[in-house]
Amino acid sequence: MGSLPKNPPGARPKRATNVSLSEALIDEARQLGINVSQACERGLAEEVLRIRRQRWLEENREAIDAYNARIARDGLTLAAYRRF
Repeated sequence: MGSLPKNPPGARPKRATNVSLSEALIDEARQLGINVSQACERGLAEEVLRIRRQRWLEENREAIDAYNARIARDGLTLAAYRRF
């Protein structure tokens, strides 16, 4: 008889890690039935996305500023055809 896979098909593998969190926060989370691992993963994913967006903006700041300056100077290319 075969064993079940650790992760469902399409799921990313998990890695155990140590995280230090406030004891009071952990206690309250457990009382509320919060899955601490899932909550930490969700929060970390949000922080990773925030930093990636911030870095993308920084890396592309020159192009964004140039585009905005061109629009301020020349207006939108197809502005004459706008109906709003």
